[in-house]
Amino acid sequence: MEVAPLANPPVCRIMDYGKFKFDAAQRAKESRRKASNIGIKEMKYRPKIGPGDFDTKTRQVLKFLNEGHKVKVTVMFRGREVIHPDLGKRILERISEQIDGVAKVETEGRLDGRNMVMVLAPDKRAKQSSEAKQLTEGRHRTASNGNVPGGAVAAGDSGAQSPGVTEAGHSDVAPGEGTTNLEVHTQVETHT
Repeated sequence: MEVAPLANPPVCRIMDYGKFKFDAAQRAKESRRKASNIGIKEMKYRPKIGPGDFDTKTRQVLKFLNEGHKVKVTVMFRGREVIHPDLGKRILERISEQIDGVAKVETEGRLDGRNMVMVLAPDKRAKQSSEAKQLTEGRHRTASNGNVPGGAVAAGDSGAQSPGVTEAGHSDVAPGEGTTNLEVHTQVETHT
């Protein structure tokens, strides 16, 4: 096989061509695996969306952004809702407030037919600074006798747990007795 055809005299090497093709295919496969596959995800909202659905969809938007994808947020209007674009603007503003620090608004919300569209892109600088902040908080937490913020007991400590929370972080108390669902949810997050 000719290795350097432009050299004087040309350089050649005797080799197993099947092995050469296999190695080239493996290198190409490895480079495709390392390449990040960034796409555009879309999340659709409605002007009359409830608070629970709004929070769920916004968490999904944050998940997409943390994975490195761009997100197209669409507020869909039906019927006469289109004459109230201020409702769509309000929803887009709430979303941009919640993703502040994780992503930046690449395209401001604008009316496109019966839809209002905004494009969000992950903010790499904000992500790097938040990772550095979490690392320093983790060191501080370890230095302070292993206590976890929020009053929960760190995993492996022999101290008493909060009332109504089992080892797995599930509540054995009915809502409204002892602890609230919010407290249980917070304690579950600190154990993971």
